[in-house]
Amino acid sequence: MDLPVDEEDGTFTNISLADDPADRRSGRLSSKAERAPSTMMNADMDAVEAENQVELEEKTRLINQVLELQHTLEDLSARVDAVKEENLKLKSENQVLGQYIENLMSASSVFQTTDTKSKRK
Repeated sequence: MDLPVDEEDGTFTNISLADDPADRRSGRLSSKAERAPSTMMNADMDAVEAENQVELEEKTRLINQVLELQHTLEDLSARVDAVKEENLKLKSENQVLGQYIENLMSASSVFQTTDTKSKRK
């Protein structure tokens, strides 16, 4: 494929593949975006930017919500741990009190088991 050489200065000339003869004469390549009205491009860019802003706000809201839920979960986990500890402590105290009451009952004559019916007969 031979490129046309400008004989005056010995440089190559760009050949445009576009349909516009003015573009071919200037040696400039054109694209559909260059030929589209700038107002349409600006409107499209504004729409994309607005959509990106909405997505960014939604992501920020979701991230904040996730962080809040994580903090709530941490608080609930700490509360569950505290309740478990308290439960174990109370169980231990109940065992001690139960044993104490049992010892008192066995030492008292009022709570001694008597078989009075069988002795009377």
